[in-house]
Amino acid sequence: MAKQPEALATFAAAARKDGKKPEDIGLEATAETKPLPDDPAKKADAATKVLREGVLKTDQGADEAIDSLTDRTRDL
Repeated sequence: MAKQPEALATFAAAARKDGKKPEDIGLEATAETKPLPDDPAKKADAATKVLREGVLKTDQGADEAIDSLTDRTRDL
């Protein structure tokens, strides 16, 4: 089964093409939009910290946790 393109990578590709989605990006990922591996535990930790900051209104380290994740918009 073919992988679907990542949404943020698709938006980034469109931004690099003057706001128009490139013709070669459809329902299957291209080299530019293929999924990038990331540690699910790191993603869960970042999401938890973001939610805790929203509820507690204090710094829980969300910015640092988010910065440690793979950049999904990548430049090629």
